[in-house]
Amino acid sequence: MSIDTTSWGLEPLLSINDLASYLGVPVATIYDWRTNGTGPVGHRFGKHVKFMVSDVRAWVESQRDQPARGQARVVTDDE
Repeated sequence: MSIDTTSWGLEPLLSINDLASYLGVPVATIYDWRTNGTGPVGHRFGKHVKFMVSDVRAWVESQRDQPARGQARVVTDDE
C-alpha cells in the first residue's frame, strides 16, 4: 500500500537502503556514518531509521569540497 505523504504535508522519507543507493555507497557506510555522527540526520521509528529528503540535501551540500586556499576553482561542463 502506497500513501501519498505530500497530501499530509510530509516530505518523503528514505530508508538506509534508499540512501545508500542514492549516494552510491555501501549500506555499511551509512551505519558507520551514523555511529560516528558524520552522516545526515536520521529519524528512528522503532527499529527503522529514515532520512528526510531535506536533511539529506542539506548534508550533501555540506560535503562540498572547497578549493584549497590560493587556488582557483576549476569549473567543468558538468557543473
